[in-house]
Amino acid sequence: MSPRVLRLTLAALLTAAAVALPAPAHAADATVSGGRLDWGVKASFQNYITGPIAKGEYRLTGGAATAGSNQFRFHSADGSYDPGSGDFTAGYAGGVHFTGHKKDGGGYELDLTLANPKVEIRDGGGTLYLDVSTPSGTSRGVAFADLGVGGLDTSGGTTRMELNNIPVTLSAAGAESFAGYYEAGTQLDPLSLTADMNPAEKEKESSTKAGEGRFSGAAVDWGVRRTYREYVTGDIAKGSWALAEGAQDGGALFRFGAGEGKYDAKKKTLTASFAGAVTFTGQGLDLTLKGFSVSVKGGEGALAADVTSAGATSEDVALVTFGAKLSAKDGLVRLDEIPTVLTATGATAFGGLYPAGTEMDPLWLAVPVESGAALPPLPDLGEDPAPSGDPASIAPATASSEVDDDGFMPALYWIAAAVALAAVAAAILLVRRRKSVPATPVTEEKE
Repeated sequence: MSPRVLRLTLAALLTAAAVALPAPAHAADATVSGGRLDWGVKASFQNYITGPIAKGEYRLTGGAATAGSNQFRFHSADGSYDPGSGDFTAGYAGGVHFTGHKKDGGGYELDLTLANPKVEIRDGGGTLYLDVSTPSGTSRGVAFADLGVGGLDTSGGTTRMELNNIPVTLSAAGAESFAGYYEAGTQLDPLSLTADMNPAEKEKESSTKAGEGRFSGAAVDWGVRRTYREYVTGDIAKGSWALAEGAQDGGALFRFGAGEGKYDAKKKTLTASFAGAVTFTGQGLDLTLKGFSVSVKGGEGALAADVTSAGATSEDVALVTFGAKLSAKDGLVRLDEIPTVLTATGATAFGGLYPAGTEMDPLWLAVPVESGAALPPLPDLGEDPAPSGDPASIAPATASSEVDDDGFMPALYWIAAAVALAAVAAAILLVRRRKSVPATPVTEEKE
């Protein structure tokens, strides 16, 4: 039997129809390694956050991205799948930090982070777990919502799971951790996900040379800058990008692999060069980055590349710098989601769109220091985020204060409205009192 892809679409407010797939006679448990999850939490909540009352915004954390107009994309699925029973578990990385109602003395009345979603389908039921953070602390693995997967048969031999528009209902635990903005049973936005089972394409086996500290098979993942990608594909540049020489595209991260170099565990130094190229083209834009290299010394690192623009090439241009504490675990020296800062030469390479010191996309690095060590999968962020057309903006979601189609708005909305009405009533009462009391002339007191 040839490998199959399981694609299941569930109506947002209807019970899913059963989908039966015959399982192989001796199907073995599969490991989930790669995939993404798209979810907007709740449209009215996004509207409220960015509307005229809360006057807030959201920030993406942990490599999360946007997908379409109102969805967040979480990446790097990791979990397990039993094709016999259909039991499925997948955890995803990334988070969204919501803030609103700024206090006069600093901070926010509304300060909430939802991160690291995990989906579990078992015994005919589904649950969405989240890490929920507020200024008072973090609750991990909260059973945040119930998933409408009743009647769904996920069993069978598959290489990729795709579930679209799964109904999501807020649970009691989710309502409590959600600070009471919505009651248990509230319908949230539907959720869609993909999960790869035992990917057919495996990374080439790494190798090291004992005693010399030399390695091969390393990879560096970097997306340049989210708003730059949006600018390239947006209404101004109207362009695109293309990968070459073995580079891979995760949607919001590019992987440059086949890395070779040397690592000194005692001195905590590393040098590596990587294969792969990315070319950005558009109106007034023609930029190629290739021949990437990473160097780390004294806890400081730099990412460099050969830069070709308008037909001229500059070699080994330091694009960004970053802090780096090197150590090995499970045969790999890894840096995960390390903040990067644009250098002066990097600013020149990008045509002055960003000044030196601008925060660029975070960087991931994986260096095998033991033979056979496997690289982590490239975070799968899928399609490109919606373009903003402005290379320098980090625009939060644009939204209105309109009521959601379920007629419900967060509790803070009604509280704010009640306060406003009370203020108006008090003002009217004060005016009436002033009209009923004769004016008293002001006289100067004598000492």
